Amino acid sequence: MNVKKAMVLGMARSGIAAARLLTLRGAEVWACDAKPRDAFDGALDEIEREGVHLLLGEAHPEDHLEGLELLVVSPGIRVEHPAIERAKALGIEVVGEVEYAYRESTGQLLAVTGTNGKTTTTTLVGEIFKNAGRTTWVVGNIGAPYSAAVPKMRPGDVTVCEISSFMMETASQFHPSVAAVLNISEDHMDRHKTMDRYIALKERVFANCGVDDFLVLNYDDPVTRDMAARAHCRVVWFSSRNQVPFGAFVADGKVVFGEPEAFKVICGVDEIAIPGEHNLKNALAAAAMAMVCGVPAPVIRHTLRTFQGVEHRIEFVRELDGVRFINDSKGTNVDSTIQAVRAMRKPTVLILGGYDKHCDFTPLVEVIKQCPIDHIVLIGATAAQIADTLDRCGYAAYEHCGTDFEAAVRRAFALAPQGGNVLFSPSCASFDMFSDYEARGRIFKEIVAKLEGRGA
Repeated sequence: MNVKKAMVLGMARSGIAAARLLTLRGAEVWACDAKPRDAFDGALDEIEREGVHLLLGEAHPEDHLEGLELLVVSPGIRVEHPAIERAKALGIEVVGEVEYAYRESTGQLLAVTGTNGKTTTTTLVGEIFKNAGRTTWVVGNIGAPYSAAVPKMRPGDVTVCEISSFMMETASQFHPSVAAVLNISEDHMDRHKTMDRYIALKERVFANCGVDDFLVLNYDDPVTRDMAARAHCRVVWFSSRNQVPFGAFVADGKVVFGEPEAFKVICGVDEIAIPGEHNLKNALAAAAMAMVCGVPAPVIRHTLRTFQGVEHRIEFVRELDGVRFINDSKGTNVDSTIQAVRAMRKPTVLILGGYDKHCDFTPLVEVIKQCPIDHIVLIGATAAQIADTLDRCGYAAYEHCGTDFEAAVRRAFALAPQGGNVLFSPSCASFDMFSDYEARGRIFKEIVAKLEGRGA
């Protein structure tokens, strides 16, 4: 893109990266954020030295749009923001950070979306390509801004991008050669309002894919299975329960790829290092994405045998006095926490609660009643809502700890039996008490690291 003047709205990691990339491409850039300068702890100093103009605090970006050609929006900014509406009225193009980075990028692009499993699958696909000897950039909603990788990319590189529904609100030309939609369940209703809108945004990941591209879909999920009818590219399936017309599935205890009558064996299901049914699905999706790109099956086999998972997703932290502490801060919605709860094999104390995304907790509580969840400690903005659901479903073994996170962890430890678990899988976003799920997970691990034995 040949942009002379642009504004970036939202100065988190992706906004800073977009401002830097725009500057590198020769644009004059204004960087805007509602937070005051001292809230950034020096994070904006470098881009200011590079020539970026800062509009922070009470500044109204909608008053500074005249003469600009482009408004780049960070994913956390809602599309109803006054600056976005004003930019559209002025005829200024509005794009998301991922959309802008895509337009400036080179090499092959693979994109992963869905409600759950995105980070694990994206990371796993990246590891497969790295093990295949390809220079690989793993970016997007995973925490590494796409814009930060673009200046280092070369033709022949591979980019694997985790895509959220927020990112697709401001996408138009985004076009991966391989896209995957892992699953769909209720999430982000506070922002998208309806499931139809949420599903439509997920489908945008493959809207520009054509006859030479691939779409990897979950055959076991009726919502994703239905997406095949709206695809204009080649559909590749994955399934842990069924044989599929073409794709990755399980046959005789082995992960295979191809057609039911003719397939290649990749590895045994029991060889996959990351545990759980949900991770089998993630592995199948990753294998399908890699196979359609021509990655040899032995490379995929090696990666599935050695990949240990991602931080903050059912991550073992520590064992103390016979109690295992498990960090699942990435459990930001009901379905994700259901997967974590089902992975528990011993008596478990569950820490739940956080920012309200207007989701129904009933399906989670019904699963909790069937699993070894002995007690629940509630925190955050949704604590009362979850408590109401627990009461309605007849689950009484819970208590509140307000917003005192350390007290919640200590109380969970006190309640946990020897040989049991403390599982932190909040089933909610983090924004009521923390900056993001990563900070929340790190703080959980710091608290756990400081704990002393119950006999101390």
